[in-house]
Amino acid sequence: MKDIPGLFGSQVFSDAVMQARLPKDIYRALKKTISKGTHLELDIANVVANAMKDWAVEKGATHFTHWFQPMTGTTAEKHDSFISPKNDGRIIMEFSGKELVRGEPDASSFPSGGIRSTFEARGYTVWDITSHAFLKDGTLYIPTAFCSYSGEALDKKTPLLRSMEALDKQAMRILKLFGNTTAQRVITTVGPEQEYFLIDEGMFLKRPDLIYTGRTLFGARPPKGQELEDHYFGCIKPRVAAFMRDLEEELWKLGVLAKTKHNEVAPAQHELAPIFSTTNIATDHNQLTMELMKTVANKHGMACLLHEKPFAGVNGSGKHNNWSISTDTGINLLEPGETPYENAQFLLFLVAVIKAIDEYQDLLRVSAASAGNDHRLGANEAPPAIISMFLGEELTEILEAIEAGTAYKSKEKTEMEIGVSVLPHFPKDTTDRNRTSPFAFTGNKFEFRMLGSAFSIAGPNIVLNTVVAEILRQFADKLEKSSDFKGDLAKLVKNTFHEHKRIVFNGNNYAEEWVVEAEKRGLLNLKTTVDALPKFTSAHSIEVFTKHNVFTEGEIHSRYEILLDGYYKTINIEALTMVNMVKSSIIPACLAYQSELAWLLERKKACGEFDVSVESHLLEKISKLSTSMLKSLNALENVLIEASKKDKVFIAMSELRIVVDELETLVAGKHWPFPTYAEILYSVV
Repeated sequence: MKDIPGLFGSQVFSDAVMQARLPKDIYRALKKTISKGTHLELDIANVVANAMKDWAVEKGATHFTHWFQPMTGTTAEKHDSFISPKNDGRIIMEFSGKELVRGEPDASSFPSGGIRSTFEARGYTVWDITSHAFLKDGTLYIPTAFCSYSGEALDKKTPLLRSMEALDKQAMRILKLFGNTTAQRVITTVGPEQEYFLIDEGMFLKRPDLIYTGRTLFGARPPKGQELEDHYFGCIKPRVAAFMRDLEEELWKLGVLAKTKHNEVAPAQHELAPIFSTTNIATDHNQLTMELMKTVANKHGMACLLHEKPFAGVNGSGKHNNWSISTDTGINLLEPGETPYENAQFLLFLVAVIKAIDEYQDLLRVSAASAGNDHRLGANEAPPAIISMFLGEELTEILEAIEAGTAYKSKEKTEMEIGVSVLPHFPKDTTDRNRTSPFAFTGNKFEFRMLGSAFSIAGPNIVLNTVVAEILRQFADKLEKSSDFKGDLAKLVKNTFHEHKRIVFNGNNYAEEWVVEAEKRGLLNLKTTVDALPKFTSAHSIEVFTKHNVFTEGEIHSRYEILLDGYYKTINIEALTMVNMVKSSIIPACLAYQSELAWLLERKKACGEFDVSVESHLLEKISKLSTSMLKSLNALENVLIEASKKDKVFIAMSELRIVVDELETLVAGKHWPFPTYAEILYSVV
């Protein structure tokens, strides 16, 4: 049996390792820098770098890299060796504080949204001391922020750290009003649930669409999908279980708190969920999780698909962002306690979140927008594109009682009885859960369920931290001037809920009636990425981000350009892949089968057989569909050529797919050039 406690974090330059390897004064200075946010002196960095290098080399490392998160949605790294030449021709292993603290990658080849010109190449990576360095594949990885020569953020980490500071500042103002003198910091924590598909690598390599786009652009529905609901939480297949064991071990080595694993709803779909971490570290860990899912899957002869909708007709994959607010002393500020009706501090933070989500629902929607997620949102495995909040029966009744000025009678916890005497009784929760809500309160946290599975969680958490910080700022400004704190606090909670209760919906978000009701309430319904993205550059968005120093106005516009450009490039790549698959493989397959049918038809006629209805019917139908396919192909190529028609590309792709998917059901399997859904989804046995 493996020593899991000994394995956990064994590849991390953790606090325990630093405490053991650094001189006491250096360790204390470093901890002060981390906790207080003070400047790190170079002499301290030199000592830390040397200790970090010694630790890494002892574990077999030969290189180091500044690991950062550019606006590509993935991570980036440039590897340098520890070797340094000596005059006698030999080498020594060196690593300086300067190399630890700062790197200089080429900034011209990463998305910048116009912030940088191609000829302006200098960029900097800066050590993020709040996220531990780690070892992977013989390299020391140093988490860093990434900025341009002129100081603009070119990554996802920098604004995330800024947003965490913004929320910390405003939340601390609120805590001081409640007499809290022990907390020094307020942090946000996140536990991102990660969904994914596993298919056989051989099947993956036979599908150009999966290779180039991450999703199947063609594919008729299989005879059996998820209709029987027998895959969800079902017995994990041995091959998948072996992958999950190896993945967990690799994650545990890197200090990732992987906790839960299970089969998801669709065939070949699974989920991994970690324990909560500080938002910055959780973001780093989720990027690591996605990278390791792919590499570990390859070692097991499988391919891991992280696209939001790799297969039509079955559930896509999301990422549930479980978000909460805590003090550095371990108090969860979204914990209702035994008597939430009397918990004024909790109620104030709760209505702050309610107001933030209502006033900035457009930014929450923008943070979940992508070409891939457009395929998933609104289907019955994901919330609609309308932002709303689920509070549950108890909290809703409490807030309604406060709004009405009436007393609230706490619900007594009842015992859950299932009707089998041998089974133990247990206390029943005071409210049910709602899996259809985009933003649901789940006990002591909020679950933002709209994220796509391939997302970096940085963007949504930047928005959450910033908009909640803004509302807390407004609350603090009012309450700090109050001469009747308790009275004004009660009014603030009451009025805030009254003004923003339209965002609260505890019903079925999948129901068509909710779309009608949401429109009556004045809630936004931004159905696509193209609908949502312009909201990012609205006046009120720019105001909230710049006020809290999370983004400059230039950084906001650059990100809008990057996101919109990424959307259209994704669609364009998908369309070109479709064209290539049809021209090089599907048309020849259809012609080959038509030729075979025509030859058989003529042979039967020559032999005097008069019943050729099957051959004639198939040949006629496939011929007509092939003609239709060619027309749809030409239409798609035409809209691709004309830049002014780029919004019509997706429509043309959908029309081409309909024809090709029908042809797949008619053309003989020996001629069809690609593995079918039935083969792919059940390829891992």
